[in-house]
Amino acid sequence: MRGEGATPPPRSSASVIVATVLAAVAVIGGLSYVSRELEVMLLLGSFAASALLVFAYPDSPFSQPRNLVCGHLIGAACGLAFLHFCHVSWWCDALAVGTAIGVMKLTRTVHPPACSNPLIVFALKPGWTFLLFPALTGAVLIVLVALFYHNLRREARWPKYWY
Repeated sequence: MRGEGATPPPRSSASVIVATVLAAVAVIGGLSYVSRELEVMLLLGSFAASALLVFAYPDSPFSQPRNLVCGHLIGAACGLAFLHFCHVSWWCDALAVGTAIGVMKLTRTVHPPACSNPLIVFALKPGWTFLLFPALTGAVLIVLVALFYHNLRREARWPKYWY
């Protein structure tokens, strides 16, 4: 319980921090703007955490497009399945999140922010179109912004892998 005693990771440079902040503002602002203009839901709270991973830790397996898109779809699908086929209760919430985690692990598409999607589904009680708007469309838009951001700004390529 005392911990290992390791030192924290080094602080990012000011330019990296500013660029990361601007990328997150651009993607969340863009999703919010398009949502309002088109009157279609494209924004989830879990996308904020996705932006942190994708823009601040792009080399993490959790930050790859496959994980981002499939993770959000799996999380939303598990939430919708339990919402529509299960009596809504505390254990249904827990089973939906646990199932989402299990399916992500099984498919090697773990994206931690997407584990909150079942809870978002239970709060909103949307229909099956939630898979398309916002889960799929929002995740794909984050990937598109990240493609431009990382490949114009960094020497290292992004993504590390697609499939």
